[in-house]
Amino acid sequence: MATTNDVTDTTDFTGLLDKLEENMCQVVLGKRDVIRHCIVALLTGEHVLLEDVPGVGKTLVGRAIARSIAGDFCRLQFTPDLLPSDIIGSTVFNSNTSEFLFQKGPVFSNLVLADEINRAPPRTQSALLEAMGDRQVSVDGTTYPLPTPFMVIATQNPFEFEGTYSLPESQLDRFLLRISMGYPDEGFERELLTSHREGEPVEHLQAVLTSDDVLQLQKQARQIRVDDTLTDYILAIVNATRNNDALHVGVSSRGAISLYRASQSLAMLEKRKYVIPDDVKQLAVSALAHRVMAKGFMQGTQREMVEGIISDIVSTIPVPA
Repeated sequence: MATTNDVTDTTDFTGLLDKLEENMCQVVLGKRDVIRHCIVALLTGEHVLLEDVPGVGKTLVGRAIARSIAGDFCRLQFTPDLLPSDIIGSTVFNSNTSEFLFQKGPVFSNLVLADEINRAPPRTQSALLEAMGDRQVSVDGTTYPLPTPFMVIATQNPFEFEGTYSLPESQLDRFLLRISMGYPDEGFERELLTSHREGEPVEHLQAVLTSDDVLQLQKQARQIRVDDTLTDYILAIVNATRNNDALHVGVSSRGAISLYRASQSLAMLEKRKYVIPDDVKQLAVSALAHRVMAKGFMQGTQREMVEGIISDIVSTIPVPA
């Protein structure tokens, strides 16, 4: 079988992934699929966008993954009056030394929870573009590297909600996955009510991974084997979005790379050393739908439509044997 890369042993790391998943499941009840998608983003070294109505646990997921990893964490509450300097930092004058010094903003953390990111105007949202894309921040001609690992977990309310802005297309393209939370099942919601009688369980969650563990896991995920036929399969899906009559903008090259790497991470989470077609199919909608634009629809009002288009495309592309 022809392959694009070699693979090293993943046995030593499966236990860590199991611990991380079960740790988060203690407080995020009935949403194992959402948790697994967030872990995929963490393994890929990319960012995740959680979208749904208020109060269904978007922020809880971000706090749970942050508390499960022993790294620097910050929560940024996005509001209409939030400034870019409130995120990345600013240069201030030190009267004692007569020098200008850069004071780092909260984005200089391992995990950044950008809560209700679409409540800030596009100018403020764009302050995260360089950080998310290049893992660095440039201020007054000087570039400052961000700590590693670095991950942004953003939440947003539906576009039609009061006081929200559409995320710029360039910003959306920097999220590996866009995930919808959904309401919990009745049984899990009952358990949720009883577990919150004495406070927030997430406050007592203990870290099960270190930052070094995360870096090793990310390195290992990149070594998961991808057959050449699966590479062609991913490219066929991406090219189909660019030639679809219902789409005005297809998936970018960044989107193709994201689906490729996310499939590697899912395979590792499934304790496999190789990617299978089901990995690609399972992630295609979450990884690609937010990167395309349907004709005749405004961005922010077309989610169900584009997700249906991506699903139809995936179902029509022949699956490699």
